[in-house]
Amino acid sequence: MRAPPRNLAALAVLAALFAFGALAVSAGGREGTSGTGTGSWRGLVGGARAQVPLGQRMIVVLSTPSVAQRLRQAHYATEAQERAWWASAYAAQKQVLLKLAGLGITVRPDYSYYRVLDGFSAALDPRAVSLLEQMPEVAGIYPVRAAFPASVSEQILSQKEFASASGHRPDAGLPGFDGHGVTIALLDTGVDLTHPYLAGRVLPGIDVLGQETAAGVRSNPQNPGQREDHGTELAGILVGRGGPAGLHGVAPGATILPIRVAGWQQASDGGYVVYSRSDQLIAGLDRAVDPNGDGDTHDAVRVALVGVAEPYAAFTDGPEALAVQGALDLNTLVVAPAGNDGDAGPAFGSVAGPAGAPAALAVAATDSRSATPKVRVVLRRGLDVILDERLPLVGPVAPDRARTLRVAVPRSTRGLTGASSADYFDAHGLSLVAGRAVVVPAGADPADTVVAASRAGAAAVVLYGQALPAGSLNLSEDATAPAVVVPTAAAVELLAARRAGIDVGIAIGAAHDGTNPERGVATGFSSRGLAYDSGVKPNIAAPGVAVATSEPGQASDGSALYGTVNGTSAAAAIVAGAAALLAQMRPDLDGGAVGSLLAGYAQRGRAEPVSVGGGVLRLGASASAEVAAEPMSLGFGVWQGPHWHATRVLTLRNVSSRRLTLSLAAVPDGATASLRFRIVPDRVTVRAGRARRVKVTLTAPEAPQVRLVTGSIVASATGTQTLRVPWALLFGETQGKLIGSAAISRASFPASDTDPAILTVQAGALVRDGGIQIQPVRRLDILLYSASGKFLGVMARLRDLLPGSYSFGITGRGPTSARLAAGAYELRLAAWPTLPLDAKPVRAQVKFRLE
Repeated sequence: MRAPPRNLAALAVLAALFAFGALAVSAGGREGTSGTGTGSWRGLVGGARAQVPLGQRMIVVLSTPSVAQRLRQAHYATEAQERAWWASAYAAQKQVLLKLAGLGITVRPDYSYYRVLDGFSAALDPRAVSLLEQMPEVAGIYPVRAAFPASVSEQILSQKEFASASGHRPDAGLPGFDGHGVTIALLDTGVDLTHPYLAGRVLPGIDVLGQETAAGVRSNPQNPGQREDHGTELAGILVGRGGPAGLHGVAPGATILPIRVAGWQQASDGGYVVYSRSDQLIAGLDRAVDPNGDGDTHDAVRVALVGVAEPYAAFTDGPEALAVQGALDLNTLVVAPAGNDGDAGPAFGSVAGPAGAPAALAVAATDSRSATPKVRVVLRRGLDVILDERLPLVGPVAPDRARTLRVAVPRSTRGLTGASSADYFDAHGLSLVAGRAVVVPAGADPADTVVAASRAGAAAVVLYGQALPAGSLNLSEDATAPAVVVPTAAAVELLAARRAGIDVGIAIGAAHDGTNPERGVATGFSSRGLAYDSGVKPNIAAPGVAVATSEPGQASDGSALYGTVNGTSAAAAIVAGAAALLAQMRPDLDGGAVGSLLAGYAQRGRAEPVSVGGGVLRLGASASAEVAAEPMSLGFGVWQGPHWHATRVLTLRNVSSRRLTLSLAAVPDGATASLRFRIVPDRVTVRAGRARRVKVTLTAPEAPQVRLVTGSIVASATGTQTLRVPWALLFGETQGKLIGSAAISRASFPASDTDPAILTVQAGALVRDGGIQIQPVRRLDILLYSASGKFLGVMARLRDLLPGSYSFGITGRGPTSARLAAGAYELRLAAWPTLPLDAKPVRAQVKFRLE
């Protein structure tokens, strides 16, 4: 996303120092057999994300324990005790708000949280931020981020899409179990409560965004014909029943509690788009554990499916992570999509929030289709053949016959970033590509590229620069041209010959279904990497390409609508449904055990952990598993030299009815002779229903020639399956500047609340290190000093920052909001990386003078 435009008029309310603009991460990319590129993968999942106004909203986390934190310590509580804890959290918030009011600051919370964490969100002016940071009752203040639905729909045109062997069905089942008696909270857009595919299995729900009494589907206020669809689609994957050709969801006997945390909200351009905010998501989790809102969480749902994702926000210590842990402490397993931003890393990659939370079951997407439509594509240069391959169609349009076409290109492609609609026409408005095969970079939004070329009359669209899964593009009806992706090298060679005046051409054959070579492999758009504490994410993978499900509304003949969806939220819905089946089959399992059995007994295959975690969902193995682990994965941080070592604690629980003796070992992926593991004890006997803790210590006298080493801790016993807990270790810190620059708009200025000087800080970094490497900032402090070096106070403290440009207004007031005397001052900035935790901060200084 681009930075929202700075609104200098908003600075009139500034009293000290406040960040009012941020540039979010906007990078993605992938290397693959069809070439490399630097464009975003967002074209696979709905196009570029809109800019949304988050204003000055912050989440304030208090140090008073929430209901979940108290229960974690007490292990058991009555209904009356939980209500008393709720009241205590409520009182703590009121006390903080009253203290602010006593200082002349009125704060009106947008959302308040008492169960999964104690805190609130609100639009805070800078004076409130400064004062809150100084209160002992406040544990931290965090920015509110946007979250977007993590899949898109594609309308089905043929009944064969529903066939049992097509790979489109959300197949994951346990014979004799359908999820009956299990409630799944669906945190997403509204759900079509009248859809026959969902009839009788969806409760009225809760609308977090508005004052409605039910979480139904809403229409775009500016275009009533546009409806929210994402929640209905995930609901169908979860509990659908009685669809075309026997189509059904994973857990058709379960019940859905829809919690509308995403929907039509205003964008920065004044229009409306479907999105959520992190504070709204936390509000949804707070209600998922207490559906009737009475302060007693004994009615908490067993599974909560989050359908939205905060791009790149894999933070492990922020309010989202605290809320996910709080939900798990209240026996609600949170299943979250890993995100749709594709390959990155090799260390911190593209995993979204809240999937990065240690307690979240983060889900990657695979392609389970048995066959995909392919066409023969021939690229010719004179009499020479550059390329002759059968390639998958990436859109829904197939050629009706074989065609030989002349080659066209748009006027400009701006490198590999794609072309605009105007680039397909000349200065007189005549199409440059009509009736031809247009060769063009896929760009940041491949779907828009195909649509734009089709509108200009292209007979075919040949993309390059990215590797896209077959049928992965969600295209409008304006996309009339078939689209394929060719290797970048072949496209470049063809275009070079064309520029040299050599006769070139492209032949595209008729479409035929062929075996899908990507079946069971993590898709290119599926986010991967590590969480920001080096924990392995995602945790598990499931089908997430062209999954058949329900769509809101009706067809012109009154029949129900169905479609397919692509994205990691579709995969997360399949895993959430599997969790409901497992919870029904084994009701004695708590949320943590359900998550561990799903991730720890998945089918690893040939994929690396940073792509699929423990592997692809294998529900039958999970159902018969006997050992659960906490945590679900281990991160050993960053190697810091020959004498470095790190110890992690792994808790193993015997969830069977018999005594087990477990043998433990560390198994690296690949040759890593320099690693030394010590597991104490490496052989443990665990009685039924009991748990044992083991310490895993890792040393490495020397660094291997790789940046990231992964593997698994395996726990095996006679007569039972082997549990695997993925682990990761980073070698070498990412070489990026945490403070790229810091500058002030005016070095000398008079104090003014309405015309402040602007401090701009480039915090965090995007580094190319074998891929796009994200380097976030764990904490950014801005400290005020006098010219003589006297410390005057903390002007701002921001946590969990993604790479970007952050702007602050300097009004001439100090940390307590009192006017500063005229004279010289210095702002000292300190930024800490997420790892290692004991790293020294990067520092910068900016001097200014008050007139």
